[in-house]
Amino acid sequence: MTFQAILFYLFGAVLVAAGLAVITVKNAVHAAMFLVLAFFTAAGIWLLLYAEFLAITLILVYVGAVMVLFLFVVMMLDINFAKLREGFWRYLPVAATVAIVMVVEMALLLTSKSFGLATTAAAPAADVSNVKSLGRVLYTEYLLPFELASVVLLIAIIAAIALTLRTRKETKYQNMGEQVRVKAADRLKIVKVKSEVDEAPAASATSAGEGSKS
Repeated sequence: MTFQAILFYLFGAVLVAAGLAVITVKNAVHAAMFLVLAFFTAAGIWLLLYAEFLAITLILVYVGAVMVLFLFVVMMLDINFAKLREGFWRYLPVAATVAIVMVVEMALLLTSKSFGLATTAAAPAADVSNVKSLGRVLYTEYLLPFELASVVLLIAIIAAIALTLRTRKETKYQNMGEQVRVKAADRLKIVKVKSEVDEAPAASATSAGEGSKS
């Protein structure tokens, strides 16, 4: 067994253990940390497959952006996790069935020689760029699926904005046109107030003078 195979099985075991810990631990923050470990381990497996660009993308996008959002939501929202776990055993048979089907499908793919996955990945040449090869494949052979995926993501963004953009009475909205056309006289108003003389000190001084004369 080669050193690369040892690393693959080691990373695979850590990845499986981290994935199980994500769905079994009770603390949501601990689950997020185990998910970070799973992402890092998956990135290591990508490196073993000579996919450096995908490994760096996995770390930068998921660990650097998505996990920060997960932690922000978990730590800012007061979520009742005990109530969420009430239906765990009720949905366990369906979840176990789906998991078994996924494992069987993955095993069939990994053990099938027709897909070319049973052999280990060959090391690329030293002058071959992983990013360049990936870009050439995406924008030549898979250009149409890549563009369709971008259109689907764009539609999802527009749908999310349309669903959340609702008119509410308690919400204050900004009118950019009025803010641009605003003038100084609309924002600042100078009010002239007559000056008032404090008569109390003068009255006290007069009473003090009369008292000294007496």
